[in-house]
Amino acid sequence: MSELSVADPTVERQHLHDVSPRVEGHLLTLSVIMPALNEEENIKEAVLRTLKAFERSGISGDVIVINDGSSDGTKAVVESLMNSGHPVKLIDHEKPRGIGYSFIEGARSSDKDVVVMFPGDNENNPDDALEYFRLMEHVDIISPFIHNVEVRDKVRRLISSLYRFIVNMSFGINLNYTNGTVFYRRCILEDIKRVSRGFFYQAELLIKLLRKGYLFAEVPNFLDQREKGASKATTLKSLLRVMGSYLRTMYEIHIKRIESEKDYRFLHKSSMAYRKCSSLRNSSSS
Repeated sequence: MSELSVADPTVERQHLHDVSPRVEGHLLTLSVIMPALNEEENIKEAVLRTLKAFERSGISGDVIVINDGSSDGTKAVVESLMNSGHPVKLIDHEKPRGIGYSFIEGARSSDKDVVVMFPGDNENNPDDALEYFRLMEHVDIISPFIHNVEVRDKVRRLISSLYRFIVNMSFGINLNYTNGTVFYRRCILEDIKRVSRGFFYQAELLIKLLRKGYLFAEVPNFLDQREKGASKATTLKSLLRVMGSYLRTMYEIHIKRIESEKDYRFLHKSSMAYRKCSSLRNSSSS
């Protein structure tokens, strides 16, 4: 199995203003990593909606599009956005390398404090996803769960429910959702040495980071109905790759005992979990 080392956008929502969090006086910045495979019809709107949401939320950031081997005009659309002066970067793959590979590569190329994956299919509402960004003042990870599940068909909902149950039971976690627009403090990703190239990457990151002891919060998220194109998440190839990555992660966690116990001493020193634990130790020893 391949791995990699490691709402209407025109409507102003007043409560979103000035949601950009600060840590020790520093205004946190954000990179949206946007993998795209044959999303010529969706990528422009996905990028522009995200940038408009940045403006409404007072967030300083950029969009890093990963053109993952598209055979259509996705790359040309992104280059046009870049030439128009938008804060957009492009990483181009000649052949598809997978959403997990694309996300980690995008995160590595970022110089921002926080990274998150928004899909290039324009399915997610960026205003809704950014509404809880201020929580990054207090945690290392913001993990969403889908509130309006009815926008997906019954088969997709059944697969998601079964998938969530298996992941939670297998790895001793209790998350409502293990995909979607998860925000990560970029520095904590340095602790992950290897991650799946496929759709299991998000669950794998959450499993390993939560077992290490990083702080997280779960927040509700709303999906927009996909208007054009078809999802790649439930293809047979994607499901087989998820199964292989799941079995490998089971082996790493339960046989090799990687991330089997929390030890806050070894967390990244810029993480909120490390800072809070250090503060508690200092206060108890004084």
